[in-house]
Amino acid sequence: MSTVGEGKVSSNGHGCCKSGPGYASPLEAISGPRESLIYVTSVYTGTGIEKPDYLATVDVDPNSPTYSKVIHRLPVPYLGDELHHTGWNSCSSCHGDPSADRRFLIVPALVSGRVYVVDVKTNPRAPSLHKVVEPADIIQKTGLAYPHTSHCLASGDIMISCLGDKDGNAAGNGFLLLDSEFNVKGRWEKPGHSPLFGYDFWYQPRHNTMISTSWGAPSAFTKGFNLQHLSDGLYGRHLHVYSWPGGELRQTMDLGDSGLIPLEIRFLHDPAKDTGFVGSALTSNMIRFFKTQDESWSHEVAISVKPLKVQNWILPEMPGLITDFLISLDDRFLYFVNWLHGDIRQYNIEDVKNPKLTGQVWVGGLIQKGSPVVAMTDDGETWQAEVPEIQGNKLRGGPQMIQLSLDGKRLYATNSLFSTWDKQFYPELVQKGSHIIQIDVDTEKGGLKINPNFFVDFGTEPDGPSLAHEMRYPGGDCTSDIWI
Repeated sequence: MSTVGEGKVSSNGHGCCKSGPGYASPLEAISGPRESLIYVTSVYTGTGIEKPDYLATVDVDPNSPTYSKVIHRLPVPYLGDELHHTGWNSCSSCHGDPSADRRFLIVPALVSGRVYVVDVKTNPRAPSLHKVVEPADIIQKTGLAYPHTSHCLASGDIMISCLGDKDGNAAGNGFLLLDSEFNVKGRWEKPGHSPLFGYDFWYQPRHNTMISTSWGAPSAFTKGFNLQHLSDGLYGRHLHVYSWPGGELRQTMDLGDSGLIPLEIRFLHDPAKDTGFVGSALTSNMIRFFKTQDESWSHEVAISVKPLKVQNWILPEMPGLITDFLISLDDRFLYFVNWLHGDIRQYNIEDVKNPKLTGQVWVGGLIQKGSPVVAMTDDGETWQAEVPEIQGNKLRGGPQMIQLSLDGKRLYATNSLFSTWDKQFYPELVQKGSHIIQIDVDTEKGGLKINPNFFVDFGTEPDGPSLAHEMRYPGGDCTSDIWI
C-alpha cells in the first residue's frame, strides 16, 4: 500500500511535522491509540417515547470501572429528528493542514432535516452542542432535505448527501455544502447533475472521482418497507459517478436486479486504488466496482448471500439484507452484516476479485432459536441459528451498523436500522431497546468471536428503551476517514 504524501512530502508538509487531524496514511492509522470512547446516535423518534434523540458516549476501555456503560447523554433540543449517520468537521483528508482540527462531530437528522454540530474536543467524555443548522435555512438555500452521509473535505468544507426535497421526493436530492463555520454554502453538484436517488458516497481524489449510491424516496422509506414501492420505482439500483471535485455526473451504473437498494459504499482505503465495494441491501450482494481501461467504471457481483427459504414469515424467502459493511484499514478484510438473517461475516479481500469467507458469527436475526420463523434446507429440513446470550441477555434484532477498531481487532455492532423499519421487522427491538456488542477479530488467519464481557444495553436507559445506530471514535475510524 502506498502512503499519502509519497512524492509530495515537502509540498504539503506531510513529512516531518504532523500537524493536521488524523493520520498520514491508513497504515499509520492502524498503529494509532486504542479506542476508549464511542459516540453513538440514539433514537427515540418513532418509538412512542416523546423524548429527544441523543448522542450517547460509551466507555469502551476494558480497564475502566465504567467499561461497557453509557457514561454521558447529550439530548438534542427538538423532538422527531431521527439522528442517523455522523461525520467530522475535518479528518485525515486535512492531515496536511496545520490549521485543521477534528473538533466537531456533524450529526444530521434524517427525518427533520436539521444538522447538529457537536463539540467533542472540549470534553470528550461529555460532548456539548455547538450549533444547529436549521432545515428552513437548508431548504431556502438549496431545496435539500433528509440529510444522510457527512464527509469532511480537504478544503475545510463539509459535504452531506441529502435524499430528497422537503416533500420527500427523490428527484429533489443532492449534496449540501457547509463551510468550516457550518454556514450553508449551497449544493456541491453542478446544476442539472442530480440523479433520481441518493444515499451514501465516498470520494477518491487521486482518481478524480466520487461515487454515490441510492436508497429510495423518503416519501416511501419513512413509511416502512413496502414491496409495492419497489414496483412503483421508489427505490434505487444505481451508482452515480461524479467528477471530483468538480461535481459533474459523468456516469450512471445500473446494477440491475442483482443490485437492488445499494446502500453503503467504500473505496479501498489506499488512495491509489481504483476499486471498492457497495452493499446492495435487498438482493444481498456485495458488488465490486472498478475503473476500466477506458477510464469509465464497471461493476461485478463479488459476494452473494442467498435468500433463505423460511416458514412463518411474511414471504416464503428471506433476504439477508446487507445494511452495513466496512473494510479494515489495511484493505485485507471486509465485514458485513445480514440484518434479517442475523449474522456478521468476515471476508479476506487481498484478492479483490475473489473474496474468501474467513469468519462468521450469529448475533441475532429472525431465525434464531426461540423465534417462530424457521429456515428450511433444500431437502426440507428445518433449522434455526444458535445465538448465545451475553451476560444473561438475549440478543435482540439483527446486527446493523458496525465499526472496527483502528488495529482491526475489535468489531462493534449495533442493531437498529431506522425506527420505522425496526418497528416493522423487529417490534421487540422498539419495546426493549437496542444494544451494542463487540466481536473479537483474528486478524492473522481470520475468524470472529463474541466478547462475553461487553454488552451495552440501551433497554435500560433513564428515559426508556432507545435505538442505537451509528458509532464513531473521537480520533476517527475506518468509515469516516478518507485519505488523499
